[in-house]
Amino acid sequence: MKLLILSLIMISFVVISGCTEKTDSSNQSIRNENVEIMSQNLAYPAYLAEPAEAGKMPAIVLIHSFRGLEPGYKTISDNLAKDGYIVISPQWQTFNNTPADEIVGGLISDSVAYLKAKPNVDMNRLGLTGFCAGGRYTMLFLPQMNQFRSGVAWYGFPYSGGFANQSKPIDFIEKLNAPMLMIHGTHDAPSPIGDIYRYATALNATGKYFELKVYQGKPHGFMIENGSLSQSFEARDAYNEMVGFFNRTLTE
Repeated sequence: MKLLILSLIMISFVVISGCTEKTDSSNQSIRNENVEIMSQNLAYPAYLAEPAEAGKMPAIVLIHSFRGLEPGYKTISDNLAKDGYIVISPQWQTFNNTPADEIVGGLISDSVAYLKAKPNVDMNRLGLTGFCAGGRYTMLFLPQMNQFRSGVAWYGFPYSGGFANQSKPIDFIEKLNAPMLMIHGTHDAPSPIGDIYRYATALNATGKYFELKVYQGKPHGFMIENGSLSQSFEARDAYNEMVGFFNRTLTE
């Protein structure tokens, strides 16, 4: 198995019912529950996972793929909670499978407002992450929303205008001030790796801070297999890359 790692680092100029508590093998207790986020006068279901311990903690808004909030994304949320993060994962397709960008952007902003109302969230340490279409939203909104200190875009679409052919993430790189990690596979057919290299080159030209992790031979959506979190080496390694990045940009 070949693993190709490409790290490009440049210096920038600068998302209610049934609460449960789980404990993993390392005895780190977490709480998770289904909640609702009000956005545009509509109630969006969302998944909330958080450490059971007391105190202020960093938080992450997680945006699922076009395939919906599959169980694998809840597992990722739980794992992030075990690693010390409060995670909110809104179901952005609840009322429209292909919503306009402003609808999703509003839901992300309202997810931040939801987190702000929680007494255990440190609002100075917010991260954004997304997968597939959620990766595009991460690339699109991280430059436009200054609430986030960093973001992780999983196999995103930097040159796509989305479902309604609207703005492209590439159009906002001048506004990007938060560090961004991009994770991608070389066999990604919907979002070719060549587009990611081109986007990285454009980021580099503007002096923006980013990191890029590339997995040789991996296809689009490699983190989720049949709805569940993949247990492949690459998926486990990529998860650790995300946690390490958030640890460096949100907790240090």
